[in-house]
Amino acid sequence: MEGTSLHLELLYEGFADRIKCHKSNLNHKEELRKLREETNVDTLKQELEKERGKRLDLEQKMTEVLKTRLEDSPPQPPRKQQQSPSANEAEKQKETVYTRMQKWLYDRFGVYIEDFRFQPEETTVEAEEPLSAKRLTENMRRLKRGARPVTNFMRNLSALSNWHSVYTSAIAFIIYMNAAWHGWAIPMFLFLAILRLSLNYLIARGWRIQWSIVPEVTEPEEPPKEDLTVSEKFQLVLDVAQKAQNLFGKMADVLEKIKNLFMWVQPEITQKLYIALWVAFISSCVLPYKLMGFMIGLYAGIKFFIIDFIFKSCPKLRDKYDTPYIVWNSLPTDPQLKERTNATVSRRLSAAEKVGTQVQPVVSRSSLATVPCGVSREEESSRPHNPKKGAFHEIFCLPENERPLPVCENGWRCCLINRDRKMPTDYIRNGVLYVTENYLCFESSSSRSGSSKKNKVIKLDEITDIQKYKVLSVLPGSGMGISIATPSTQKPLVFGAMIHRDEAFEAIFTQYMKIMTTASPDT
Repeated sequence: MEGTSLHLELLYEGFADRIKCHKSNLNHKEELRKLREETNVDTLKQELEKERGKRLDLEQKMTEVLKTRLEDSPPQPPRKQQQSPSANEAEKQKETVYTRMQKWLYDRFGVYIEDFRFQPEETTVEAEEPLSAKRLTENMRRLKRGARPVTNFMRNLSALSNWHSVYTSAIAFIIYMNAAWHGWAIPMFLFLAILRLSLNYLIARGWRIQWSIVPEVTEPEEPPKEDLTVSEKFQLVLDVAQKAQNLFGKMADVLEKIKNLFMWVQPEITQKLYIALWVAFISSCVLPYKLMGFMIGLYAGIKFFIIDFIFKSCPKLRDKYDTPYIVWNSLPTDPQLKERTNATVSRRLSAAEKVGTQVQPVVSRSSLATVPCGVSREEESSRPHNPKKGAFHEIFCLPENERPLPVCENGWRCCLINRDRKMPTDYIRNGVLYVTENYLCFESSSSRSGSSKKNKVIKLDEITDIQKYKVLSVLPGSGMGISIATPSTQKPLVFGAMIHRDEAFEAIFTQYMKIMTTASPDT
């Protein structure tokens, strides 16, 4: 019993020792884990790798800089393998002097050398501002204020030429002619420019200097309204658009006249300019420049102060003898050229009708393509309009001799807009438009069921006005409609959505001019 108890005690002590050792091992592992977390060996390794990478990059950059300096520097003679210490010291001093000189030159002139480096041009796209009534009004006022000095200068020049102030114009005439006679015209203009800048400097410093031949009229400026209603904004946009339209129209007239002058649109006018340029060229080659300047200066003074005053005071003399004025007014714009071509076409047609010659009708390619092979134009015109709907004259209740012209045998698809009607069903109708010798006929698509009340027949001699029309002004282009006014309608009828609008307009207008020219001798 004693032996067994002793054996059990020994076993118990052994288990207790093992448990203590296990606990101590666990404690050591926990302390080791905490120590690793505190030291962060992994993060230290990563930082060390980053520092190594940076060091390698710096070494690479240093080698590149040294290579470029060696390439820029002049070639040096090869060194001897065995050199004395004094020679090495001399070379080191030379290298230091060279590097200092290179650094000094780069510091002094490096900025200017960098300016001559070629770089691709940067294209900047300006952002467009959205449409705003306030911004539009402000820009128009800025334009008016900016153009005021120019308009005042031109008004003063016109007052000098018109002798608005007799004493001022006489003094200016005497001074200018004296300067032109002695060859001082250019120094006089330069002195006037310096004087104007000096006066502007004094005005900017606070001096009140106002000199003008014509008294300036200051228009009261209305203070800008902060809150505008929708109707006021709309009216404001309309006013600005009207001013812009008139301004752009005047600019377009000037540019078109200049273009037509140089493009020999009217040879008799351009011929005068051509001869004048040749005379000026030969005179500049033969005559001395001093004499040329003297002659031009005298002519400009006499033209500005005397001849222009006489022409403005006597309009009849101006219309007969003022060559620049006559040439400029006789130069046509593009719309005037178009009107002249239309008038010449109508005159030729009327002359052909009076003489009795037979004028062949103008046939478009689309109408020629609709004629079958082997069928003549007379046989095609004598055929009925559509067998299913009946003869053409029966559909529109016209005489039997009224048939569509060869140009519009198949008609032009369009929609009739009757602005006198208020009902939507009567306001717009889809259909086909025809023109005969004496009538303009519109066949509504809804009349195919048998009723012809929705068709429209207009007699050509009752038309008071015919124009090309643009139904929606916001869309680009010249439009796809034709406007026709008659005494029976308060507002002109509009035939819109026509694909071949120009072809239809030419055919209708030509037939209309035929009717009017034949009717005018009878009346």
